[in-house]
Amino acid sequence: MARENCFCRNDMKNTKDMIPRKCRVAIVVPKYGLVGGGERFVRELTERIAADYRYDIHVFANKWMPKSDRITFHKVPIITFPKFLTTISFAWFADRKIAEMNFDIIHTHERIFRADIFTMHGVPHRFWVKEVRGKNMSLFDYGTSWVEKKLINNGKCRMFLPVSSLAKRKFVQEFRVDSKKVQVVHPGVDIDEFNKFDRHECRRGIRRRFGIDETDTVILFVSMNFELKGLDNLMAAMALTKPKHPSKKLKLLVVGKGNQLKYRNVAQNLGIGNEVVFGGVWESGIEQVYLASDVFAMLSRFDTFGMAVLEAMSASLPVIITGNVGAKDLVENGVNGFIVDREDIDVISSKIGFMLDRENRKKMAKEAYKVAAQNTWELMSARVLKIYNEVVGN
Repeated sequence: MARENCFCRNDMKNTKDMIPRKCRVAIVVPKYGLVGGGERFVRELTERIAADYRYDIHVFANKWMPKSDRITFHKVPIITFPKFLTTISFAWFADRKIAEMNFDIIHTHERIFRADIFTMHGVPHRFWVKEVRGKNMSLFDYGTSWVEKKLINNGKCRMFLPVSSLAKRKFVQEFRVDSKKVQVVHPGVDIDEFNKFDRHECRRGIRRRFGIDETDTVILFVSMNFELKGLDNLMAAMALTKPKHPSKKLKLLVVGKGNQLKYRNVAQNLGIGNEVVFGGVWESGIEQVYLASDVFAMLSRFDTFGMAVLEAMSASLPVIITGNVGAKDLVENGVNGFIVDREDIDVISSKIGFMLDRENRKKMAKEAYKVAAQNTWELMSARVLKIYNEVVGN
């Protein structure tokens, strides 16, 4: 890959006779700008880098939904049948399309055969299948793991960027990689998307919509997978909390997609049917739901990061999460939230009880917002650009 006379070279300021050119960057991801935490991460980062006139950004994807005209898109085919060829074919076609052009940096967000930078939105595939999902490896899984090993073990990747310390730990356990080549880069958040709303108006409007009193303490649960994120555990903890604080009014607002009938029955059997409200799926404006709530809880079995946690903190919500959520990197126990054992219902209940005190919530809310303000997309993009400079300069 040609890296001479590139605008993002660290030493360009000392080279007066050379005409700097834009740094050409290839971004690789199967779906760009579509629904999903990883997809959003890629778009938010890529759009901000593309806004910098020093970079010429090319995205190699199978599907995309562009947000601006500053990015050039290239179609990468995928063979989906038989299924085991999905990851392999995307990696193969991406490799050949990229080879047709000259890039200073290849930054992939997906398992492909070669890249300079690999942002890991998940954990090693073998670990995910066997340890998290508790499944046996299929042909698709073996194919995906094979591509992953090719990328990591070929010695050409200069930097690995896991999205959390949890992901980093699983990565270095699975592969022997120089720790100097591994840097955690958390997802960011757009604080302005929350600040543009009036909290008091959101509190009145959203609560009125769902029949929640303005004096109720509302725990917010956001997920597209109720079981994985621990909704049943959270309900059990609420049921245990209710008789301990009879004078307090507590509500659980469930937002997202899942088996509502199943969990309505769970709530009824636990005696909290009237305290659980299902808010459905929100296509836009979910920031208002966060702002209308008091506490955020996510008791995931496993989450590589969990962007909803950072979004909650942007709305000044103290959080209750498990130690298997990567966003625990941002949570200081007892300061801006709590890190709990998913199965310890007694402890979870005690933390909910602590949050019922308005002054306790108020103190933690301020600390939660401070952390969110230190993890914006702008700050994260600046970190990645620094890594780009390091890669090109070496």
